[in-house]
Amino acid sequence: QVQLVESGGGLVQPGGSLRLSCAASVGFFGGYYMAWYRQAPGKQRELVGSITPSGSTNYLDSVKGRFTISRDNAKNTMWLEMNSLKPEDTAVYYCNGRVTTFRWGQGTQVTVSS
Repeated sequence: QVQLVESGGGLVQPGGSLRLSCAASVGFFGGYYMAWYRQAPGKQRELVGSITPSGSTNYLDSVKGRFTISRDNAKNTMWLEMNSLKPEDTAVYYCNGRVTTFRWGQGTQVTVSS
Protein backbone atom coordinates (compact mmCIF):
# COMPACT_ATOMS: atom_id res chain seq x y z
CA GLN A 1 0.00 0.00 0.00
CA VAL A 2 1.30 3.41 -0.94
CA GLN A 3 2.35 5.59 1.96
CA LEU A 4 3.08 9.31 1.77
CA VAL A 5 4.95 10.91 4.66
CA GLU A 6 5.35 14.66 4.84
CA SER A 7 7.82 16.36 7.16
CA GLY A 8 9.67 19.60 7.74
CA GLY A 9 6.90 21.90 8.88
CA GLY A 10 7.06 24.21 11.85
CA LEU A 11 6.62 27.71 13.16
CA VAL A 12 8.41 30.43 11.23
CA GLN A 13 8.32 34.20 11.24
CA PRO A 14 7.05 36.12 8.23
CA GLY A 15 9.78 36.33 5.64
CA GLY A 16 11.33 33.08 6.80
CA SER A 17 11.92 29.82 4.98
CA LEU A 18 11.10 26.16 5.34
CA ARG A 19 11.82 23.06 3.34
CA LEU A 20 9.21 20.33 3.32
CA SER A 21 9.91 16.75 2.35
CA CYS A 22 7.65 14.04 0.99
CA ALA A 23 8.74 10.43 1.17
CA ALA A 24 6.69 8.09 -0.99
CA SER A 25 6.65 4.33 -0.67
CA VAL A 26 5.38 3.72 -4.19
CA GLY A 27 6.84 1.63 -6.92
CA PHE A 28 8.16 3.57 -9.88
CA PHE A 29 7.80 6.94 -8.13
CA GLY A 30 9.54 8.49 -11.09
CA GLY A 31 6.56 7.76 -13.30
CA TYR A 32 4.11 9.83 -11.31
CA TYR A 33 3.08 13.44 -11.77
CA MET A 34 3.28 14.68 -8.17
CA ALA A 35 2.01 17.73 -6.32
CA TRP A 36 1.93 19.66 -3.08
CA TYR A 37 -1.38 20.72 -1.59
CA ARG A 38 -2.33 22.73 1.46
CA GLN A 39 -5.37 23.21 3.62
CA ALA A 40 -5.80 26.23 5.84
CA PRO A 41 -8.27 26.22 8.76
CA GLY A 42 -11.82 26.55 7.51
CA LYS A 43 -10.79 26.36 3.87
CA GLN A 44 -10.76 23.70 1.19
CA ARG A 45 -7.58 21.93 0.24
CA GLU A 46 -5.84 23.72 -2.64
CA LEU A 47 -3.13 22.80 -5.10
CA VAL A 48 0.11 24.63 -4.34
CA GLY A 49 2.15 23.32 -7.21
CA SER A 50 3.05 20.25 -9.22
CA ILE A 51 6.01 18.56 -10.82
CA THR A 52 6.06 16.20 -13.78
CA PRO A 53 8.18 13.04 -13.85
CA SER A 54 10.80 14.95 -15.85
CA GLY A 55 10.85 17.89 -13.42
CA SER A 56 8.69 20.55 -15.06
CA THR A 57 6.81 22.58 -12.49
CA ASN A 58 3.72 24.72 -12.14
CA TYR A 59 2.64 26.84 -9.19
CA LEU A 60 -0.32 28.58 -7.65
CA ASP A 61 -0.08 32.27 -8.58
CA SER A 62 0.22 33.37 -4.96
CA VAL A 63 3.38 31.28 -4.40
CA LYS A 64 5.16 31.84 -7.72
CA GLY A 65 8.67 33.12 -7.20
CA ARG A 66 8.63 32.08 -3.53
CA PHE A 67 8.09 28.30 -3.61
CA THR A 68 10.10 25.70 -5.51
CA ILE A 69 9.22 22.04 -5.99
CA SER A 70 11.88 19.47 -6.75
CA ARG A 71 12.16 15.71 -6.73
CA ASP A 72 14.67 12.88 -6.66
CA ASN A 73 13.12 9.87 -8.35
CA ALA A 74 15.91 7.58 -7.21
CA LYS A 75 15.11 8.43 -3.59
CA ASN A 76 11.30 8.44 -3.98
CA THR A 77 11.35 11.91 -2.50
CA MET A 78 9.90 15.30 -3.36
CA TRP A 79 10.58 18.64 -1.70
CA LEU A 80 8.87 22.00 -1.35
CA GLU A 81 11.24 24.88 -0.70
CA MET A 82 9.31 27.82 0.70
CA ASN A 83 10.85 31.28 0.98
CA SER A 84 9.51 34.71 1.91
CA LEU A 85 6.74 33.04 3.85
CA LYS A 86 3.61 34.99 4.64
CA PRO A 87 0.96 34.48 7.33
CA GLU A 88 -1.46 33.43 4.59
CA ASP A 89 0.80 30.45 3.85
CA THR A 90 -0.21 28.97 7.19
CA ALA A 91 -1.77 25.58 6.52
CA VAL A 92 -1.28 21.85 6.70
CA TYR A 93 0.77 20.83 3.68
CA TYR A 94 0.31 17.50 1.92
CA CYS A 95 1.93 15.72 -0.98
CA ASN A 96 0.08 13.44 -3.37
CA GLY A 97 -0.21 12.58 -6.99
CA ARG A 98 -1.46 15.24 -9.38
CA VAL A 99 -3.41 12.86 -11.61
CA THR A 100 -3.27 9.50 -9.86
CA THR A 101 -3.86 10.11 -6.17
CA PHE A 102 -3.10 7.92 -3.19
CA ARG A 103 -4.33 7.77 0.37
CA TRP A 104 -3.57 11.11 1.98
CA GLY A 105 -0.82 11.28 4.55
CA GLN A 106 -0.92 13.17 7.85
CA GLY A 107 0.50 16.30 6.35
CA THR A 108 2.87 18.71 8.02
CA GLN A 109 1.79 21.91 9.75
CA VAL A 110 3.31 25.18 8.61
CA THR A 111 2.58 28.21 10.77
CA VAL A 112 3.81 31.63 9.73
CA SER A 113 3.48 34.08 12.58
CA SER A 114 5.45 36.68 14.47
